[in-house]
Amino acid sequence: MVSASQLRAGMAIRYEGQSYKVIAADYHPGQGKMSGVTHARLQNLSTGTYWEHSFRSDLKLEDLAVEKQALEFLYADGDQCVFMNPETFEQTEVPEGVVGPRLRFLQPGMKLAVEFVDGRPVGVLFPDILEVRIADTAPATHQQADSTFKPAKLDNGIDIMVPQFVKTGDVIRLDLATMKYIDRVKVTGA
Repeated sequence: MVSASQLRAGMAIRYEGQSYKVIAADYHPGQGKMSGVTHARLQNLSTGTYWEHSFRSDLKLEDLAVEKQALEFLYADGDQCVFMNPETFEQTEVPEGVVGPRLRFLQPGMKLAVEFVDGRPVGVLFPDILEVRIADTAPATHQQADSTFKPAKLDNGIDIMVPQFVKTGDVIRLDLATMKYIDRVKVTGA
């Protein structure tokens, strides 16, 4: 059991018979005789829906074990993404809804941590920074300063903004949280 004031993002809990993953939790201490409150954003593990709820800070909730496994992405089949354990070669199907909006960044051979609660996949953890290839962008114009940005399309079809010196075919590092360019990957041996 865990008190509501101890909720943190990434935890899994059971509340009123439903299993939830904590997406965000913000504790507000009370004043005087008022007890504190924890505002939480939860995702129902059965339906995938999100729910915002305020818990009394002293409320006891059943915490569920979140197990992480390093799995390798193989392929997408319909609305399922197939991952493989590289040690046992056991394959696991993860619904696209569990992968979330970063689904388009999955590439065969990519190794990611997959979260499981009660033996069921509930989340796929992507790295904060990912190396991606520029599929198409306009050539640099020398009249503009290097601090200006231009549109570019990644291999997976996502549009981002990159500095003027980035060319088609370049590999860049991208911050997945903000979808912003960080730097160009240095090519060795070229």
